[in-house]
Amino acid sequence: MANTNTKGSSTQKWRKGSTKKQTTKTTAKTTSKATKATKSNRTPAKRVPKKTKKALPKLKIFSLGGLNEIGKNITVLECENDIIVIDCGIGFPDDDMLGVDLVIPNFSYLEANVDKIRGVFITHGHEDHIGSLPYFLRSINVPVYGTKLTLGILENKLIEHKLLQSSKLMTVSAGDKVSAGCFKVEFIRVNHSIADACALAITTPQGVVIHTGDFKLDLTPVESKPMDIARLGELGNAGVLMLLCESTNVERPGYTPSESKVGLSLERIFSQAEDKRIIIATFASNVHRVQQIINSSVRHNRKVAVTGRSMINVVNAAVRLGYMNVPDGVLIDIDNIKKYPPEKITIVTTGSQGEPMSALYRMAFSDHDKISLTDKDLVVLSSSAIPGNEPLVGKIVNELYRRGVNVYHDSSVEVHVSGHACQEELKLMHSLTKPKYFMPIHGEYRHLIQHKELAEGMGMPSENIFVSDIGKVIEIDEDGARFLPTPVPAGKILIDGSGMGDVGNIVLRDRKNLAESGVIIAVATISSDEGILLAGPEIISRGFVYVRENEELMNGAREIATASIIDALSRGAHEWGDLKSILKGAISKYIFNKTKRKPLILPIIMTI
Repeated sequence: MANTNTKGSSTQKWRKGSTKKQTTKTTAKTTSKATKATKSNRTPAKRVPKKTKKALPKLKIFSLGGLNEIGKNITVLECENDIIVIDCGIGFPDDDMLGVDLVIPNFSYLEANVDKIRGVFITHGHEDHIGSLPYFLRSINVPVYGTKLTLGILENKLIEHKLLQSSKLMTVSAGDKVSAGCFKVEFIRVNHSIADACALAITTPQGVVIHTGDFKLDLTPVESKPMDIARLGELGNAGVLMLLCESTNVERPGYTPSESKVGLSLERIFSQAEDKRIIIATFASNVHRVQQIINSSVRHNRKVAVTGRSMINVVNAAVRLGYMNVPDGVLIDIDNIKKYPPEKITIVTTGSQGEPMSALYRMAFSDHDKISLTDKDLVVLSSSAIPGNEPLVGKIVNELYRRGVNVYHDSSVEVHVSGHACQEELKLMHSLTKPKYFMPIHGEYRHLIQHKELAEGMGMPSENIFVSDIGKVIEIDEDGARFLPTPVPAGKILIDGSGMGDVGNIVLRDRKNLAESGVIIAVATISSDEGILLAGPEIISRGFVYVRENEELMNGAREIATASIIDALSRGAHEWGDLKSILKGAISKYIFNKTKRKPLILPIIMTI
């Protein structure tokens, strides 16, 4: 019975389910017919086209300086109708740039697009990052954003060029964000050999670009805070499109020592030189170094005098803006140093690179009007020689030793540390930011290539690394990044005195010829009506040979010049340009055959 009831119950359940399925099928058929009938009576609906996703504007990145060279740093980001400029520095002339004072970038592309420029953003106050701004702002007057000390140093330059009143200087602090067209620029604290240095995180329509500026990792900085590693890590975790990272110290393994290490060395020097006057030469912009010198001087009951125009300007700006802490009465004027015993004086000066016009150079060669060095002095070179400056530094050191002066420099005592990141710090920057693309900046070609290899060693694909050159443009969009085939105008503008751009390759070539071989001037007077030689040619030599000891050579040149002019006039060559060319060619050929030298030949033809 139990089994029967169970089967019956089970049968009933199956039947009910079967009935439901049949009912559902019937209803579905009826509904389907009704729906088809209804659809057949409707007006056909219009097709709505699908919305296409609007492409983001392309980002262009290029440098007008700072690649394949040391100094002259300037980077440009462009996106549609907006341009921002990062740094605007100077370079220093090569040995063959005779008479040239400074080298600045070619701004012609920016001058042609001045309406697009939303601002200049400065990472820190070193000359190779701000030195060209007075020349830039003459024709491109846009806002300049920088930290307090950076703009304080810049103000002195603008005053000299009479541009301060017309310039738009915008003070920012680390952590601030500035909107500039389609860009948003964030200042991020880093450590360097000058206070108030920042990296920049630029938000663009394509993503975030990080420009490190010059930096190092200093966990025990002097009078400041360590680099904002946390913020860099946050940006890396959120996604960084491209990293532009400095490469100056990429050849050096390990980490750059802390600036506070110099303070310990200075303290030892002061303790061991209680009976001497101490003269310390360092970079004017190294505010933290000067602060440590002042701290040691205070502990040893010394007064501090500052000499050298750039040193005076920077120290005044740093004290005024609160970046240096100097007790009352410690700083004295250089004119008052004779009022105190020499062993109670510390002099902070420029000239650590052997610059011929610097205060230290004038001291070494007894040309300083306030300071004369003796064997009672100790000179400390608290710097390392910039590549190319070694002979100048050596010249000063040799002259100091000749005068019996004790000299300390970085090779003998630890009185200098670099402000640039070594390999492990560069790896840290890459690890923190985790960029999709990478462009090494701030270095000669070997630096850029070694930085590329460092990034590849950390796993970055080679095709995502762009070793560029000045003027070469990187374009980034949703499809990737690439070099554009056409560069923007770029190069060097030479500053000679107050002249800007009036010294070019031809002028430099002539100067080089004058320096190496001298000049011969040939002056002749002809009659334009009769076509005859009236006077000369007179042959004048400067820097070629001493005339009184080479009369035969000069007489021969005069005879050749005379014959060439008479022959040319007899053939009807009366044009000034033709005569000048003939005279120059004849003298040049004769001089080379006799001496195998090529002096500059300057023919002067006067017509009556």
